[in-house]
Amino acid sequence: MQHDVVIVGGSYSGIAAALQLARARKDVVVVDAGQRRNRFAKASHGFLGQDGQAPGAIADQARAQLLAYPTVTWVEGKAVAAMAKDGQFCVTLENGEERTAQRLLLATGVVDNLPDVPGLQERWGRGVYQCPYCDGYELDQGHLGVLATNGFWYHQAMLIPEWGRTTLFTNGIGHPDAEQRAALARRGVTIEEATVSGIDGEGVTVHLQDGRSIALAGLFLVPWTSFASPLADQLGCVLEDGPMGPFIQTDVRKATSVPGVFACGDAARAAGSVSLAVGDGAMAGTAVHQSLVFG
Repeated sequence: MQHDVVIVGGSYSGIAAALQLARARKDVVVVDAGQRRNRFAKASHGFLGQDGQAPGAIADQARAQLLAYPTVTWVEGKAVAAMAKDGQFCVTLENGEERTAQRLLLATGVVDNLPDVPGLQERWGRGVYQCPYCDGYELDQGHLGVLATNGFWYHQAMLIPEWGRTTLFTNGIGHPDAEQRAALARRGVTIEEATVSGIDGEGVTVHLQDGRSIALAGLFLVPWTSFASPLADQLGCVLEDGPMGPFIQTDVRKATSVPGVFACGDAARAAGSVSLAVGDGAMAGTAVHQSLVFG
């Protein structure tokens, strides 16, 4: 089917982009696989006007408001391929259906790849967190932990004491030098170098291989991320390496290196949040519309 714009991804950035295009009366189809990145969290914080609301409720309300516009079509399904074809972009869904448009917007998001620590995955978003701005306040200045996972561990360990007394679990990955140790000590961070063997309990209890256990109000880590969709690679979009994983390179108007292809949200940022995703989407939606007018 033919449209003005195909948006792949129906989470916060994709809906925000579609809303701008709908208000410009463009024929837009949103293809959504239904896998919001923050689906594991009980509540979303820091998003103006929606602080503390359930992430799914925010997304459902936004989708209902979007679908009130008659030029918007919502397709539930996974986009598995995209290609330029006769000056258009053709997106193929897993069921073989094709959608074609003059412009393509990737709001495909990323996947958080967690360390292989027993009990960690089950508590992601519910005791184990990434973003202190999103989840730190509710931990009520309790004892917090930082689990080293990649090169971002030092930044996070220095930051988390704003929200509570902090223990850094180096877990064989973080290796603070003398200068870093001194800086962490000034921030009141305790360094724990025993290997983590597992996590369980309310809040979280971190179990160490030497037999000790440390109860925490919450544990923070920075996961490695990977693209939730192969489309950017298929289209040949230029990528950048970020501190947590690759992301799609865009200009200030969210255009990728491939003419006619735009990207927004977590797949097109080094790091993100709901607020940033919505802002990205609004920028991308207006930019896509203006590209249709001015070329």
